Amino acid sequence: MIHLKGIARLLGFLLFLLAGFLLIPLGIALFEGPRTWQAFLFTMIIMAVSGLVLLLVSTGERFIKLQVRHAFLFVTLSWISAAGFGALPFTLSGSIPSYTDAFFETMSGFTTTGASILTEIEGLPRSILFWRSLTHWLGGMGIVVLTVALLPLLGVAGAQLFKAESPGPTLEKVTPTIAQTAKVLWKIYVGFTAAETVLLMLGGMDLFDALTHTFGTLATGGFSPRNQSVGAYRSAYVDVVITVFMLMAGFNFGLYHRVWSGKGRDILRNTEARAYAGIFAVSTLAVAFAVRPLYGSLLNALRYAGFQVASLLTTTGFATTDFDAWPAFAKGVLFFLMFVGGCSGSTGGGIKVIRLVTLAKQAVVELKYLLFPYGVFRPRVNGEPVRKDFLMSISGFFFLYIAILLAVTLVVTSGGYDLTTSFSSALVTLGNIGPGFAKIGPTQNYAFLPAYIKWVLSVAMLLGRLELYTVLVVFHPRFWR
Repeated sequence: MIHLKGIARLLGFLLFLLAGFLLIPLGIALFEGPRTWQAFLFTMIIMAVSGLVLLLVSTGERFIKLQVRHAFLFVTLSWISAAGFGALPFTLSGSIPSYTDAFFETMSGFTTTGASILTEIEGLPRSILFWRSLTHWLGGMGIVVLTVALLPLLGVAGAQLFKAESPGPTLEKVTPTIAQTAKVLWKIYVGFTAAETVLLMLGGMDLFDALTHTFGTLATGGFSPRNQSVGAYRSAYVDVVITVFMLMAGFNFGLYHRVWSGKGRDILRNTEARAYAGIFAVSTLAVAFAVRPLYGSLLNALRYAGFQVASLLTTTGFATTDFDAWPAFAKGVLFFLMFVGGCSGSTGGGIKVIRLVTLAKQAVVELKYLLFPYGVFRPRVNGEPVRKDFLMSISGFFFLYIAILLAVTLVVTSGGYDLTTSFSSALVTLGNIGPGFAKIGPTQNYAFLPAYIKWVLSVAMLLGRLELYTVLVVFHPRFWR
């Protein structure tokens, strides 16, 4: 049986938590004038009342009754609720009159996709832009992971909730309990946020711009308060700082804790970390040589190439230039990176480096079997043989990912759009990347799409952020038996 009261109780606490975060943009709006503060206040009241109703109907229900299936349902409903309620400030303030567009923008924010329907960003109130970027920051580490960190009473269910939301094919406990792990990860996340904000302010940004760009960087989201994204600042210093922190955000946060604990050598032995660094280095050099004629010197080309490679590899989506106008080879490299994504345990989206590395190693093993039919070979990751169930789960995920990618592509083509636009729309929303090619390039947006395609792409963002299975399992008939 599905204990809906237990799930309702958790959702009630989550809505109160999100309503509390709305106090920050509400405070900004009060200094701006009467344009937007009512929208945030009304949204807070709606969320608080809804949360109170959920708590009242679930009176007496204990968290510990939640099981694995409840974790999947709660996590899925949490992200849908966050986007549904989080869209209200946009519509109530008139910043995005259409609720469909507002939901698309908010889902893009919480899932750290960075796909936007806004055509004129700098003309919006700062309170709206701050809330838009704050959805990134909350969704980056995970709103449910934050709930686990703040509600240790979850007990047994906490591990399932953490696993259902955390990106990557493995669940890594960096401390003895899941609640402590969630707290450690959020402390690292907050520490990086403070560090990048200070560094960007040293580069000439004001506090607002520094915070909003930091939110987009560490969440690997890509929302910027500027129409030209990071390129508006024309600063090599800003480009380098954001590049470094994008790469840090795309790295496994569990390994940062190991470094802090004096186990820094674990990074050198980590297969995924080495592959991640290698992909970035090789891709940056390849793109830099391809675009060098456009930027004069190799150093300047490395600056733009490194930024854009980091942006798409980590699925952040920031831009300092129109990479859709780059030579075909450079765009080909970037297109490949859209399939890769960040590391497991990072805030990045995509397929994840560890999955692709494992599949590549398995492909090599299959070749060895053709040469030595009676040999015994197993792919190894981090020096250990890969378990068969782990390999099968990765293979299943990869098949589903490609199948959903093609299905979403067909939906977009039904609107009469070219194949490049359609395929890249599906790829960048499912991979939580944001900008793509053709009509959704870095200088374009998603406003031209019809409503039904925006809803489908919103679902693709959710599927990508929760890594398919968490959402899809809810629709299996046996789930409800």
